This record gives sequence, C-alpha cells and structure tokens, in this order.
Amino acid sequence: MKKVIFCISLLFMYSFLYSQKKSVTSVHSNEKITIDGVFNEGIWAKAIPAKDFVMWMPGNGTAEPNEKRTEVKVVYDNEAIYFGATMYDDEPAKILKELSQRDNSGIADRIGIFLNGYNDGQQEFSFLVSAAGVQEDFLFTESNGEDSSWDAIWESKTQITDFGWTAEIRIPYAALRFSSEKKQTWGVNFIRDFRRARTFYSWNLIDNKINSRGNQEGILEGIENIVTPTRLFLIPYTSFYLNSRANQSTRYDFKGGLDIKYGLNDAFTLDAILVPDFGQAAFDNVILNLGPFEQQFNENRPFFNEGTELFNKGDLFYSRRIGGNPSISPQVSDDEVVSSNPSKINLLNALKISGRTKGGLGVGVLNAVTEKTEAIIINNLTGETRKAIVEPLANYNALVLDQRFGTNSSVSFVNTNVTRNGSGRDANVSAVLFDLNTKKNTYNLSGDYKFSTVNETSSDTKIGYTSRLNFGETSGKFQYGFGAEYISKDFDKDDMGIQFQANFHSLYSNWSYRLLKPTNTFNMFDIYVNLYSEFDNRTGRIQQGMLNLNLNSMNKKNNYFGGGFNTRPLKTYDFYEPRTHNQMRFLEIPEVFNAYLYFSSNYNNKFAVDINPSFGIANEKGRTGYGFSFSPRYRFSNQFSLNYTIDYSHQNNNLGYVGNNSSTKEIFMGRRDRSTYVNSIQSKFTINSDMNLNLSLRHYLSYAIYSQYYSLNNDGTLKKTLNFTENSDSIFNAWNLDLSYSWWFAPGSQISILYRNNAALFENEFQQGISSNLRKVIDKNNLDNVFSISVRYFIDYNSLKSKKSS
Repeated sequence: MKKVIFCISLLFMYSFLYSQKKSVTSVHSNEKITIDGVFNEGIWAKAIPAKDFVMWMPGNGTAEPNEKRTEVKVVYDNEAIYFGATMYDDEPAKILKELSQRDNSGIADRIGIFLNGYNDGQQEFSFLVSAAGVQEDFLFTESNGEDSSWDAIWESKTQITDFGWTAEIRIPYAALRFSSEKKQTWGVNFIRDFRRARTFYSWNLIDNKINSRGNQEGILEGIENIVTPTRLFLIPYTSFYLNSRANQSTRYDFKGGLDIKYGLNDAFTLDAILVPDFGQAAFDNVILNLGPFEQQFNENRPFFNEGTELFNKGDLFYSRRIGGNPSISPQVSDDEVVSSNPSKINLLNALKISGRTKGGLGVGVLNAVTEKTEAIIINNLTGETRKAIVEPLANYNALVLDQRFGTNSSVSFVNTNVTRNGSGRDANVSAVLFDLNTKKNTYNLSGDYKFSTVNETSSDTKIGYTSRLNFGETSGKFQYGFGAEYISKDFDKDDMGIQFQANFHSLYSNWSYRLLKPTNTFNMFDIYVNLYSEFDNRTGRIQQGMLNLNLNSMNKKNNYFGGGFNTRPLKTYDFYEPRTHNQMRFLEIPEVFNAYLYFSSNYNNKFAVDINPSFGIANEKGRTGYGFSFSPRYRFSNQFSLNYTIDYSHQNNNLGYVGNNSSTKEIFMGRRDRSTYVNSIQSKFTINSDMNLNLSLRHYLSYAIYSQYYSLNNDGTLKKTLNFTENSDSIFNAWNLDLSYSWWFAPGSQISILYRNNAALFENEFQQGISSNLRKVIDKNNLDNVFSISVRYFIDYNSLKSKKSS
C-alpha cells in the first residue's frame, strides 16, 4: 500500500510540475553590459537562472541530462532585455558549430529565446543564435508557423568553453511588441537545439499531444517601469548595375531609394519602400510549362516577404501579381509587329501597416502602386511607330482584420482590391474566415465564405463566391479531419491572388497516426492518409478522385526515410486541358497509380545524401512515367560546403493540348514523350558570421516530342486526325548562375555584390542531349551578364537620439 501511495504521489507531482507554467524573474541593471559571451558583469550573479529543461523532441517530456543541462538568466535595463545562456556539455570538443549565413542554422548547436510581450499565446518573437555565432530570427504564429522572413536588429556573442558553450544576447525593446503597462508580464520559452543528438529541449514543456506551441510558454516577470521606445528605422540604399550582352552595348544604371519602418504605437508598424530596387532578388526556377495553368513562383522580394502572416489569411494574396506580368496583350493589324513589349511592370512605391493589439485584434493594410506600361508597335509598310497600353497605372490594396480569442481561435475579414486607371479591369474580393479550437486545442472547426466582383468593362461584371467548412481532431496519436468546398463559376481572385480552378465542389477527409515518443527503432514515425473527390458543378462529372498515403520516419541514427503512393482508381474528366472559354469541353483521363520512396541521411555527417525515386502508370497502353533525384552534399569544414542535385523525370505517351481551329471549333491533342533534366549546385563559403560568399547554379533542360495528334470528341475521347500539321515539338533550355558576396558591416547594414549570368532558349527545332544543349545555352551570344553592388545602411532613430544626448 505504501508503494502504491508513493507511486501515486510521484505521478501527481509529475503532472503538477508539467501542467504548471514555469516562471523566471528578470533583474534590473544599472551597469553597462558588454555583449561578449562572458558573464563578468556583477548583475549576472544576482539573476536566478531558468533551468530544469525537458525534451521537446523526440522524447517528449524526458528530463535534460545533468551533464548537458541548460541555464538561462534574464536581465533588463531601460533600453533592452539581456539573456545569458550557459549550455553545459561534457564533450565540448564535439560541439557542432558550422558557420552559415544569417537565418540559416547550418549544422550547429543553438539556443533560442521565444518572447510574447502580451502573454496571450498568439504570437512569438523568436531569436536564436548558434554555437558559431550565427543569428536567426522569425515570427511564429499557430496559423502561419515560423516566418523567417521577419528580421530584427539585435546583438549576440557566443563562446566555446571547457564546460560547453555560452551565449550573451541583447534584444532592444524596439525589436519587440508589448504593452505600455508599468509592470510587464511576458510569455517566454527557451529552446536548446542539441544538434549532435538531434534533440530539442525546452524550458517550459511543449507537450506534443497539444497542437498549440504558443500557449505552452512560461512566464517572464520582473520588468517594470520601462518606456516603450520610438520605433523609427531608416534604411537608405544605393545600387549600381552593369549589364552586358554580346553584340550589344554595355549598359549601366544607378539606383537609390529608402525603406522606412515606423512604429505607429505599441502594436502597429508602418513599412514603406520609396523607389524600390529588387535587382538582387533570387532568380525564378522557370520550367517548360505545357499545362493549362500558370507557373506559381516564390516571392523573393524582401518587402513582400517580411511580416506577411496577416496578409496570407484566406489565401487571397499572391504578391507576385504586384509588379508582375502585364494584363493586356497589345492588338496589332496585319501590317504591324510588336517591337518592344515589357515583361514586367515597375513598382512605384508600396507601404504596409500591420500589428496586433493587446486584445488580440490584428490589422494589416497593404497598398502598392505600379506604373503605366506600354508596348511599342511598328508598321512594316510605313515605318511608323505607336504605343499601346499593356498595363495602366494600377493600385493594389489589401485589408485584413483578424480577431483572436480563447486559447487559439480567430475570426477574420479579408479584402483585396485592384483598381486600374481608365477602362482597365478592376477587381474586388472579400472573405470572412473562422478558425475555432477547443480550450485544450483538441478539436478544430474552420471555414470561410469568399465573394468576388470583377469588372472587365463598365458593362461586363462577374460575381462569384466560394465557401469551405472543415472539422478535425488535432491532438493525440490518432488525428482525423473531413470537409467540403464549393466554388461557383464566376469566382475569380486572380487579380491579386492566384487561382487555378473554379466551378466545382469537393469532399475530402484525412486520417493520421504519429509516434509521440521514440521506440527502439524510430525516433519519429507518422503515416497520413487522404481521400479527395472533386466534381464539376454543371455536369456532375468527377474531376478528381484520389487516395493518398504518405509515410515518414527517422531511425535511431537520425536518417530519414519514407514513401507513399497516390491512386485515382476511376476515370475522371479534365475541363481545363482543352483550353476552351468557360471550360465548356473536357478530356477523359484514365485511371492512374503513382508511388515514390525517399532516403535522407543524417546531415550531421560530413557527407550526406538524399535519394528520391518515383514511378507512375496510367490505364492506357504505354503511358508511364518515372523519375529519380540524387543529391549528395559534403561539408568540407565549418566554413565551406557543397551540395549538388540531379533531378531527372520522363513521361511516355503523355497527352496534352496543342491547338485548335477557331473556324471548325476543333480541339487538338497530342501524344508526347517528355524528358526533364535539372542540374543544380549550391555552395557557400562563410568567412565569419557576418561575411558570406555563395554560389547558386541551375541548368534546366526539358523537351517534348510528339508522335501522334488527335481531335477531341464531345464525350472527352479522342480520334486520330491529320488536320493538325504544326510542329509542336518544344524545348526549354535555361541557365542561371548567381555568385554573391554579402557583408553585414554593422547591425542591419549590408554590402552585397552579385555577379549573375543567365539565358533562356525556347525552340521547336532542336537536338536532344544534355551536353550539346548546355554548350548552346552558355554560349556568350546567348548570355545576359549583370554585375551589381548594393549598399544598405540601417539607421535607428533611438541611436541618433542617444548620440545627440551624449
């Protein structure tokens, strides 16, 4: 009986300890603290450390070993909050400390500080530093995850010692958001990434049975009588560009501009760019796109990447629309040709206001203006030229109101609007969203209603709507969910969003299982099953009917492996491939089965490799596909690493649209074999935590060869035809090389030098083969060469004010 009582008492104590939020008290300092990784200021001895960390992943809840314990002390003054972290390690020679560029953890141990100035479980400002001294920061929300595009200005310094390593961190109040109350109570958690063992520890337990990280923070107390600072940052920049191409004169260009960040109050920040310059943004991985939908690109421009969590609500905002392709094709007569047609629209200026009040109301406003753009058209008979508008002056606007409440619930309103000058197309889309979670974050009910109005002309207005409802269990080993969606014929969010399909309804469900604690075989294991069906609203024909299964795991040696399959066990009907107005015709698609495997070895090793084979087969003679991706990587030192990837795929007897006859209304399809090769190299040489040299190289080659042409029947089947005589064979051969140098010479201030050469060739007559096409695309007559230097300088108003006072 005594043993039973003793065990019950232990269980009670354990549950009590891990159900309560830990607290740590910050100590006020009047002495100057030097950020050097050495805690030699007297105030550090007065601070009581946060300790007794527990494992977050993979062995959730396991106590941290004493010989590898972590202790974090907190100190504050009138300008900033300071953290002194000691990471004990009884084998300090084995501490991983690869150097990498900012916001890239590399293969290194890390310590993280997660702060929530309102202690509402809704938003964390996260700051991490590696044992090599590399900084990372991101903004975390439950709905959007970790947004690493968010950047703050803060200081850190690390030291490797004979007992482990230390980190000293200074975070100015200007980098945070908190109320103006005299006595502050913040949410806080500390995370240690023990990279050698691939384990994460947290100070306050993050229970992985609960699908909510922000609500499992500890408490930071003791901060009193601080004044919220003026958050005004000016970032002037200047850039120089030198452009050259064979048989053309060399061109150069100077640019200059200003970015402004201003804290309107404790909650809201205004970001503005005047005369923007995105010339050094990463290149797009353009592909040979033979399908009916446009290619979607990542956003590489910092302004549209940073702090966009609110604007992603409702999936109505695709920032590449702003400053993207022209919306109007120039009209020419038989005697005219287009001599110059810009592919991009210049962005004149942009601003955004975003933030969240203490009461949980998030507000986001974004506005951007793009300039009037014209094509030049020449009359071949007279030689006269004229201009035609391909994009009028346009204003893009997005508004988001997001009210959070409870432990992790929200209701939102989103509106996007595009207004073009004159008779250009205007569009307006609004949405109401809800995301409701139970108090313990065990069940979720979410949904939305969206409404669009598009004015092609003053007399042509399209009105459409869509709605979605989803319910699921979101905690524990077993989870499930199911839902439905309806999209009307005229719903259109394409002016400021991206939309591929309309006029359908769908039903879906999913089930998953995951390990919550490691086993003798696995550190991690999960399996996911999804059923998805989609039907055309007009005819009721099935457009999609898929069963997907995916398995992911990590073994005790920290190697990842898994695989999956998807199958469509019945015929479906594609209303988009025929490319008809309002998708009036359809193509019958046969049953299909696809499968894949993957293996990814432990990146802690100097040599690691990723392997991914795949295979697919359709219920049609000779229609198969296969692919293989192989990516070895080698870390020569903590400074230098190289990653090479070869990605190959092939499709036999694939089928797709090739053209139409507008007079006879005949639609033509072609049977084709298609091969795609992608070779890429990523390499970095990191001189120190502030100075990096990077190489990014990509050669893309894809070609399609047609063997037979067909006419599309009204029932979606095909019949052979001789009426189509054009050559549809096509090849896209693209080369991109970026060699860049970056030096963060002061906090927030950067010099970047970029050499870029690129070429893109599209042809209908070609030879197959990688080497011959590589030689062709890198021929000096095809390459564009760009050399650019950009200098950005960060100015903090508070620093200027302090210098003036001194």
